[in-house]
Amino acid sequence: MSQADLTFIKNANHILNLGHLDEGLNVRPRWEDGTPAYTQRVFGMVSEYNLAEEFPALTLRRLAFKNCIDEILWIYQKKSNRVSELKSKIWDAWADESGTIGKAYGYQLQQKHKYAEGEFDQVDRVIFDLKNNPNSRRIITNMYNHKDLHEMGLYPCAYSLTFNVIEGRLNAILNQRSQDFLTANNWNVCQYAILLHMFAAEAGLQVGTLLHVIADAHIYDRHIPIIRELIEKDPRPAPKLRINPNVRDFYAFTPDDFTLEEYTPHKFEHKIEVAV
Repeated sequence: MSQADLTFIKNANHILNLGHLDEGLNVRPRWEDGTPAYTQRVFGMVSEYNLAEEFPALTLRRLAFKNCIDEILWIYQKKSNRVSELKSKIWDAWADESGTIGKAYGYQLQQKHKYAEGEFDQVDRVIFDLKNNPNSRRIITNMYNHKDLHEMGLYPCAYSLTFNVIEGRLNAILNQRSQDFLTANNWNVCQYAILLHMFAAEAGLQVGTLLHVIADAHIYDRHIPIIRELIEKDPRPAPKLRINPNVRDFYAFTPDDFTLEEYTPHKFEHKIEVAV
């Protein structure tokens, strides 16, 4: 039985039963028809995933696995902000006239900074420290740059990673300011699980725990019936993640180097409306 499913069901029930409805407030998001997109929301949702035991893909619904990886590579490997480089169209609504999301996400990771050991961007600094100083408590990426927020198509949602190595296992805390629980929860969890596997492969480490901290976890009003139906399904066994053993270079990984085996998710036929 998938532990990721059980965590998702527990968290969904927490939002549905204890969340605060912001209906009637002045909210920013809108549905495509212009209607305000209200949410049922909670503050401070913390979830833990043991990546050494299972890959946390939901079986309650099918994960768009390759597109999920494609997006995290777009951010952390390509360090891009150009939406045309993505296979999915999920960022199109936030793109500007030049086809980018401005100084958001990948743009922030590609900026180089000076250190005692030389000049690195944020990703290369993580790789350097994991290889040369894995006991450091300073291995962090952070895309929430206040100086550049006014030039971002969307303020970063999942904005920082803090890495920690214990007994040869790579752990990380993912901090997220806000999350659309139905559309993004498992998508984000699986993206950053893959990212941990990539960094671990480059540094010669095993994967450990991914701790996911969401400041504002919410379910949009039009998603509530879908969530209620979803969490009534019975969890199935977690799939097995297979990674190309010949790839150890962080920048050499492609979506095709990752495969989910024995993945038997439930059918999910809803077309999910996205609030922007």
